Amino acid sequence: MPVPAQGSWLAGIAAARHDLDRTSTAARIAGLLREQITDGRLAPGERVREEELGEALKVSRNTVREAFRLLAQERLLVHEFNRGVFVRRVTADGLADLYRVRRILECEGVRCAREAPAGSFGRVEAAVLDGERAAAAGRWPDVGTADIRFHQAIAALVGSPRVDEMIQHLLAEMRLVFHEMGSPRKFHEPYLARNRRIHDLMAGGDLAGAERELRSYLDDAEKQLTNAYRAEAP
Repeated sequence: MPVPAQGSWLAGIAAARHDLDRTSTAARIAGLLREQITDGRLAPGERVREEELGEALKVSRNTVREAFRLLAQERLLVHEFNRGVFVRRVTADGLADLYRVRRILECEGVRCAREAPAGSFGRVEAAVLDGERAAAAGRWPDVGTADIRFHQAIAALVGSPRVDEMIQHLLAEMRLVFHEMGSPRKFHEPYLARNRRIHDLMAGGDLAGAERELRSYLDDAEKQLTNAYRAEAP
């Protein structure tokens, strides 16, 4: 898959510079970079240049370095000695662990659906609809973004800010994994109907059925991605 032009993600970040909170600038910059990763605009192996980011946001290099440090802790960026900071590539071992934790958080979200905070279930349907509209328009990378939002919304049914934060970080890593698939359409298209089915089962009150479908979905996706990693291995 072609790596997105650096200017596309950098312009998106620069446009948000006026919203930066002076008391938490590094965390906000980390959040902006995380959003670019989650939305597929920053790909594994792409270099993130300290000086360009600092200039785009009008902040000091020390602030940018702190943002990089935060994202390195989240396994999204990696510093390579004498080369710079790069978007990290998730390993096959990391993939297995991602799915292990996703099962815990997302299946709990399904189980909590009846007691979910007001409006949270609507976000599940909104993500399904976004994915379907993007597919109809042939915008397959946007289908991937909608899929991420769908799974975030599932976990959000727990009603826990800590779970929300955890799934946000996990799914940013997942977007890096998506880049391992050569064709966004080939990977994402089969899961559109499964997202719809999970939503419909929950909407109809069949939470046990929705959880079974979600577990099967996650098992199949992990197997598919693991096979992609193996195919790339020398």
